[in-house]
Amino acid sequence: YTFGFSCITMDNPYFIALESAIRENVEAQGHQLVTLNAESDTELQDAQIQELIELNVDAVFLAPYDWIAIGSSVDKLNQAGIKIINVDTQVQAFDKVDAYVGSDNAEAGYACGKDLLEKLPQGGKIIIVECPNRNSINERIQGFEKAIAKKGFEVVARIDAQGNLEDALPQVEEVLKNNSDIVAIMCGNDPCALGALVAANTVGANDLIIYGIDGSPEVKKELLKDTSLIAGSVGQSTEIMAQEAATVALKLMADEKIQKTTYIDTFLITKENVTEYGVDTWQ
Repeated sequence: YTFGFSCITMDNPYFIALESAIRENVEAQGHQLVTLNAESDTELQDAQIQELIELNVDAVFLAPYDWIAIGSSVDKLNQAGIKIINVDTQVQAFDKVDAYVGSDNAEAGYACGKDLLEKLPQGGKIIIVECPNRNSINERIQGFEKAIAKKGFEVVARIDAQGNLEDALPQVEEVLKNNSDIVAIMCGNDPCALGALVAANTVGANDLIIYGIDGSPEVKKELLKDTSLIAGSVGQSTEIMAQEAATVALKLMADEKIQKTTYIDTFLITKENVTEYGVDTWQ
């Protein structure tokens, strides 16, 4: 079989690791993988999916940049009879995909909120760094807010950083300059957490803590430092996600029965347990 992978962006190390692991699993079974980098661009992703249709691929691993706007591309894949394995970020048109493989993102965000409550039971002012067009990050933020609801925390700013360090850094820096009493920053992924870290260090805001989600090697290295402001990151295994996605794809091609939704376990990585997960690689 020839599989396509339409990926949000290959600028994020998480997606590089996920793509590599999917490729390894697919090619080990003697199949091909064609990967197209959407570069965080809705129109480009739509055009690339049309390209995959014209290549007559058998199925597509789909990690959408915009979970709503991707609907038109999902329709095109349906019309072409191409199977869709939705990975990482669930599409809004969920009834039109064949399967979803990803983390329980709400639970991941909840774990960050629960840890924040334990560290700062008195509450305080916080910043949320989100990405409304990416449902995986929406669910993480919703889970986080559920954990801290009515616990004395005040959200003073919500920043749409598009899931990128480069967008997070200047916006977080601006908010910190105008709010010296921020106690925590919740970020929807690790690149944003790293951007928030640089922003906090730049303005000298050293009395706050930062959370991310991904369990990236870069953030795990930060957790090894006693002085780092990063308090934790919820890890998700790219290897396991890729393995499950490839297994589901091959079962679909063989017309075997599958579960429509497969959740991958998540786990909170902190300074206390980071050495258990290996800091040089993805877990």
